[in-house]
Amino acid sequence: MESVINCAAYCKGRRVSNIQINEVGEVLKQSDRFVWIGLHEPTEELLEQVQEEFGLHDLAIEDAHRAHQRPKVENYGDSLFIVLRTAQITKKAPYQIEFGETHFFLGENFIVSIRHGSSISYTEVRNRCEKTPDLLQKGPAFALYSIMDAIVDQYFPVIQELESELESVEDKIFKERPSRETTESIYQLKRQLLEVKRAVSPLIDICNKLMRSDLVLIPDDTRPYFRDIYDHSVRLNEMVDNARELLGGALEANFSMISIAQSDVSKKFAGWAAILAVPTMIAGIYGMNFRWIPELNWHWGYPFVLGITFLVCLLLYFLFRRSGWL
Repeated sequence: MESVINCAAYCKGRRVSNIQINEVGEVLKQSDRFVWIGLHEPTEELLEQVQEEFGLHDLAIEDAHRAHQRPKVENYGDSLFIVLRTAQITKKAPYQIEFGETHFFLGENFIVSIRHGSSISYTEVRNRCEKTPDLLQKGPAFALYSIMDAIVDQYFPVIQELESELESVEDKIFKERPSRETTESIYQLKRQLLEVKRAVSPLIDICNKLMRSDLVLIPDDTRPYFRDIYDHSVRLNEMVDNARELLGGALEANFSMISIAQSDVSKKFAGWAAILAVPTMIAGIYGMNFRWIPELNWHWGYPFVLGITFLVCLLLYFLFRRSGWL
């Protein structure tokens, strides 16, 4: 089946055979072996077959098929159902984040991973685990840790790219003229960070549940590994919160720069209006058609009035220029 990426049986941390889905039941009867299955966009029929082989709960299978779940961990007695969201960033500008989901079924001697949407293959994770059989012999819980660790690590370059984009936006705010495109970029970044926050914030709670001593499907010698994921999750949440805080500050700064630019324009209009008011006033006075205006009979009267008007306008221009209004 194309949906089955890998299906193998392991004994003491080493792959002993590749098997078919319908052979899982026979392998599970051997107490020293566990099964690791990787699925990608499985059909409903395939999930029903997996449910039959492992005895999985109906509600968990229904959630795994719908693939629109929030990150969570649910205990169904003899198995765990875990949902994580994956993220990777496209290489095109402006950067866009593609989210996907990975679901896990974890039992005492099996682990099933189901990928939905945008997500890289976990073949490399499996290969790394197979190179360390002394760790893989810890069982399905270590395989779960390895994939979860890879998923969490994928968020670091995503957040770093968003931080780089944020720095670019800050440069536009303070080094270029305020524009509508800058505001749109800020809101786009804000939406992306909100989506990342929704994906990474539940990781802390998930890791806390997996580290609990009453969860028998996670052996004691495996819990410290989930503590490592917990530390990464806390760091991710701090990075996202810091980026969101900086983004909020950038948005306020952008609005402030727009207000300052509008104020500068208003000052320029007011300055030029004051300058133009002088010749307008003088022309208005001379346009009232008085019968007796002394300088009308003076040979230099007309150039004198023009000169005074020009000098007053020039004086106002330098005063406004000096005060920063022009």
